Amino acid sequence: MQSLFSSLRNTVIAGFVAAVVVVVVVGIFVSWPSFNEGWWAFLFRWLHVLSGVMWIGHLWYFNFVQTPSMPKIPDEQKPAITKVIAPAALFWFRWGAMATIVTGLILAGMNRYIGDALALGITDGGISTPIGIGMWLGIIMWFNVWFIIWPNQKKVLGIVQADADAKKKAARLGLIFSRLNTLLSIPMLYCMIAQSHGGFV
Repeated sequence: MQSLFSSLRNTVIAGFVAAVVVVVVVGIFVSWPSFNEGWWAFLFRWLHVLSGVMWIGHLWYFNFVQTPSMPKIPDEQKPAITKVIAPAALFWFRWGAMATIVTGLILAGMNRYIGDALALGITDGGISTPIGIGMWLGIIMWFNVWFIIWPNQKKVLGIVQADADAKKKAARLGLIFSRLNTLLSIPMLYCMIAQSHGGFV
């Protein structure tokens, strides 16, 4: 039992095994999945949600916890954040974003609405569905992570060499776009949830 919880890798593997056990138990006592195209689309929706939790969870951690707490941390303790915690958190943050986008686009393709969604579901009567808005907000947020936030954070953390002025500018730019992504995450999540549960057809 100790090895299960002392290793994150073992804990995550156990989580996926537990999910398989749930599928089997539900299959035995309720109904087995048909494992048809609809089930595979559901599987990618589940992976999309898991990835999104990783991504947005880290986004909100940075904006609600780490960034506001930094001024309260004594200078001699800040390297623990900038050299250890932040690089690890940024790894999961950016790859969570990538996995969310990839699984989301695969899911939209499998469900045959990718074209309509990317065209914002625009019909003669106007925008017919919120999923396209949510997808574009997610794509903008993903772009910000990979092409603005991460390159600037590499300067701030010393992964890429930069002078003091460049680091200050990079920190400000990274903060602004991180806050922009936090702002966009709220309507993005509304659009994603409203598509299935907001009464839209």
